[in-house]
Amino acid sequence: MTSIFQILLLILDVVWFIMILHIIMSWLLSFEVLNRRQPIVDQIWVGLNRLLEPIYGPIRRIMPDTRPLDLAPLVALIAIYALRIIIRNNMYAF
Repeated sequence: MTSIFQILLLILDVVWFIMILHIIMSWLLSFEVLNRRQPIVDQIWVGLNRLLEPIYGPIRRIMPDTRPLDLAPLVALIAIYALRIIIRNNMYAF
């Protein structure tokens, strides 16, 4: 049972890393450090958006509209962190 919890924690760590990468890349794009006209940058951006939209979509539907500021990544990061705490605290109970 412990190995199942460790696999879940690993999956949450990978999702956490991908979300941090997406957030940093969005900052770099908005400050024009990166350019979406470059094919590799555009492919990475589109791929990250496709990976994370199933997570961000439901959060965006629930939250009020804050047009210039997207708070869905912040809420998702907090949710993943909370899930990690819950799994870690209950891992040894089984």
